[in-house]
Amino acid sequence: MALDNIEKLLEKYFEATTTMAEERVLQEYFSQEEVATHLEQYRPMFTYFSKAKEERYTKQVPLKPRKNFYKWISVAAVAVLTFGIYFGNEYRIQKQVEREQAAYAYQETKKAFELLAENFGRGTEKVAYLQEFEVAKQKIYNNN
Repeated sequence: MALDNIEKLLEKYFEATTTMAEERVLQEYFSQEEVATHLEQYRPMFTYFSKAKEERYTKQVPLKPRKNFYKWISVAAVAVLTFGIYFGNEYRIQKQVEREQAAYAYQETKKAFELLAENFGRGTEKVAYLQEFEVAKQKIYNNN
């Protein structure tokens, strides 16, 4: 076999453009006793591929699915669904109660602030009377 042809086939092989016939030529070349020294590094790869083709899987592969597997999947799905519905509803109810409590707290706080504002208004009126009293007192003391 021409060494140039083998080198070209190797280039094509590494570029993944070889045909099956060309790959067989390469495997035959590397299975010979004498291989060019600069191509000796590729020999283990091609001998591995030829040996790997001869390997066979001897264990039996079960083709029927286990029926118990589907039973347990359906049981698990029902459990997850029930769990989600129960705790989802409980969570929704809890959030509703929290919203109602927050609204009640807001209303009570609003009433308290209105009461404070009303009392501050009364206090301001009383301070105005005190201011007038202070002015009158200063006039009396200054005139004496």
